Amino acid sequence: MGSTVYVAGLGVISAIGNNVAEHLASFEREEAGMGDISHLDTIHRNKLPVAEVKLSNEELAARAGLPADMSRTASLSLIAAREALNDAAIPGLDALRTGFVSANTVGGMDRSEHFFIDFIKDENKGKLRNVYDHECGSMTEIVADQLGIKGFLTTISTACSSSANAIFYAARLIKNDVLDVVIAGGTDALTKFTLNGFNTLMILDDEFCKPFDEHREGLNLGEGAGYMVLVSEKVAKILNKKPYCRLSGYNNSNDAYHQTASSPDGTGSYLAMKGALEKSGLQPGDIDYINLHGTGTPNNDSAEGTAIKRLFDPHYPPMSSTKSFTGHTLGASGGIEAVFSVLAIKHGIIYPNLRFETRMAELPFEPETSYLTGQNIGHVMSNSFGFGGNCTSLIFSGI
Repeated sequence: MGSTVYVAGLGVISAIGNNVAEHLASFEREEAGMGDISHLDTIHRNKLPVAEVKLSNEELAARAGLPADMSRTASLSLIAAREALNDAAIPGLDALRTGFVSANTVGGMDRSEHFFIDFIKDENKGKLRNVYDHECGSMTEIVADQLGIKGFLTTISTACSSSANAIFYAARLIKNDVLDVVIAGGTDALTKFTLNGFNTLMILDDEFCKPFDEHREGLNLGEGAGYMVLVSEKVAKILNKKPYCRLSGYNNSNDAYHQTASSPDGTGSYLAMKGALEKSGLQPGDIDYINLHGTGTPNNDSAEGTAIKRLFDPHYPPMSSTKSFTGHTLGASGGIEAVFSVLAIKHGIIYPNLRFETRMAELPFEPETSYLTGQNIGHVMSNSFGFGGNCTSLIFSGI
């Protein structure tokens, strides 16, 4: 116990890019990924904007090297996880204890929805292979098999904090000398069920979302995958390139206030951030940038903002919600935004909070609205808060 955990590789796919380099270019151009629905067959097309990955199911499967009828969730996962593993380029990987900790919330539901279209019309129709990989764990198994990982694999599903918790858990496996290398993060694809469910909750914005704005009206759903390769001190010493940074702090809390809403006073958010700081041995003033959970809903942004005020007042670091670019990618969001947090340290950048206009009345701070480069960023906090009050904060620190 006590081994430092390093980030050795990164991989990401979302509505603003199919790899790390494309994401950095989109941020620099301040180019968001939201738009009209094009791939998902839904009654909400031309009504609700979403942040879809700009590739069809067939194109994603081909890029991943999977069968054409594979779940979109698995294809997204494999593309990002493979990029992260290739980026890490770990010598002698086969001889190391390697694991895959992956998160998602929809599993192969996109394929299941195809099955029920035919089955509801005629109980003798519908392709059963479309429901075979319905559950979340199947996505992890498919990708682990493609990556050749057999030592340890598990799936985490805690709503929107899922892939942050996957990274959290992976770090603990390394610190407790269970594994040497872990590919950790998460994936989620847009489905009818997800879109209909969030629409029923009345928290979707029919315009492009504006997180942390006084006049915010809801979130835009997105999809994608984000993974990082975490390694032990022993492995960090044999890498052919310097690790990106350390995962210095992490904490999960649960205020259990409501099934789908955050507590108004941000109890869970506050405890997650406070606990992550304590784990890292840092003070609030040491944090150089916060990647906000920042969904754009009235409840979430108010709760998160209240918690930040309680913990950081009166000195607030720069902060922004990158969901203003990618939409809310649900179970993938913690992994995607962890990748962005690491890139912020690596390249000295702070991302803009797009479409922000008016400070929230109850807060004494506002998010950054400009793309900033050349910043001295040593410590980044990444927040991921899920349904049921399941809240997780990660802290990444430079080497």
